[in-house]
Amino acid sequence: MEDKDKKDIIDDKNGRRIYRRRRRIRNQILAYLVALLLVAGLVVGVDYGIKLAMEQYRAWQEAEEEEPEQPPIDIVEEDPYPEDEDENGDGGEEEEEPPDDDPVPQLSELDIFVEDKINEMSLEHKIAGLFFITPDSLTGASPAVRAGSATEERMQEYPVGGLIYFAGNIQSRNQLTEMLANTRSYSPYPIFLAVDEEGGSVARIARSNLAENVGPMGDIGANGDLGAAFEAGQTIGEYLSELGFDTNFAPVADVLADADNQTIGNRSFGTDASMVADMVAAFIGGAKEAGIRTSAKHFPGLGGTTVDTHVGMATSERTLEEMRSFELLPFIAAIESGVEFIMLGHLLLPAISGDDTPASLSSIIVTDLLREELGFGGIIITDALNMGALNDYASAEASIIAIKAGVDMLLMPANFIEAYNGLLEAVTSGEISEERINESLRRIFRVKYSIAD
Repeated sequence: MEDKDKKDIIDDKNGRRIYRRRRRIRNQILAYLVALLLVAGLVVGVDYGIKLAMEQYRAWQEAEEEEPEQPPIDIVEEDPYPEDEDENGDGGEEEEEPPDDDPVPQLSELDIFVEDKINEMSLEHKIAGLFFITPDSLTGASPAVRAGSATEERMQEYPVGGLIYFAGNIQSRNQLTEMLANTRSYSPYPIFLAVDEEGGSVARIARSNLAENVGPMGDIGANGDLGAAFEAGQTIGEYLSELGFDTNFAPVADVLADADNQTIGNRSFGTDASMVADMVAAFIGGAKEAGIRTSAKHFPGLGGTTVDTHVGMATSERTLEEMRSFELLPFIAAIESGVEFIMLGHLLLPAISGDDTPASLSSIIVTDLLREELGFGGIIITDALNMGALNDYASAEASIIAIKAGVDMLLMPANFIEAYNGLLEAVTSGEISEERINESLRRIFRVKYSIAD
């Protein structure tokens, strides 16, 4: 091959090599340019998106500042046939119903427990539970000084709500404590075991030499020592509790308004209604400290009468307004102190009741005054129904009238069986509803079971 031809071949190879290298360089440059363009486009797009978002945010913020937020509007469907405006020009709109001022009360655990107990009782047992009698009336023994098989049998047939003991039932400390303990064990339901232990002349335990007599309340009232009144209630409560009692029919809350009233006399704390109220509250507080229930007596007040209701009917001409500012003050204090019982007195109050119905049998006194006006929610009990003041009423009659009036417990009817059968017949015949009996049992059981609440 000639030299010229070899040179041409070499030049051709070199040319192709150069051409390929240049093409690679060009392709790389083009690739770099495309990559740069893509990156640049991406950057520009992101920047544009950010700017657009910022512009929209600024526009929204400016709109918020120019147009403050409006409260939500309730959509109300308009009545296509609105009523004509009434004569008062209110457009015939209905007035809103007033809120319910008497919501249904929520029952406590104690209330539920009590309700269950009542629902388990027979009507006969419910009726028996309203009576508060002597152990003599229960067993027929006179006097009853022990509780044995006879007490157990009668208690199963007539599970009375409470028993009250007198001097004749007391022989010794051991005899009394055993009798009370046995009686309590025989009762199918909790039972009140009570005594009149006021101090002074009415003190069944102290006057039987089983405790020291704290003296008459009149002496404590004369000294004006509330601490002594508290201590009297506590001291009496302590020795009653040790013996097995749980209830004391004291203190006397009567204000001694008539100096000739020998029946009340120094059983009352005195003649000043406000002072008597304070003394009554202190006595109750002392008894509570000892774990003893109390009963303020004799509502609405026997202090202004002169007749002994053990013998005959007492009468007071006092008006309700007069009594509110005088005789009722100690009872109001007793209620505020949490007294469990209030005992009704046998007296006529014609200016208040408008008739000759004794206060202890009057719905005006029992329900209207004591229960509703004074707001007493505890147990309302009569004074003894065998007293001379109620000689004109048979045992069954007095018991029925008292329950109708709103009384919860019937103390010592002259004839317990007659009273029990009469009240039972009144309920079975529909004269008195069973629910009325249940109302009283609820109050009684709330007190009896309250210690376990």
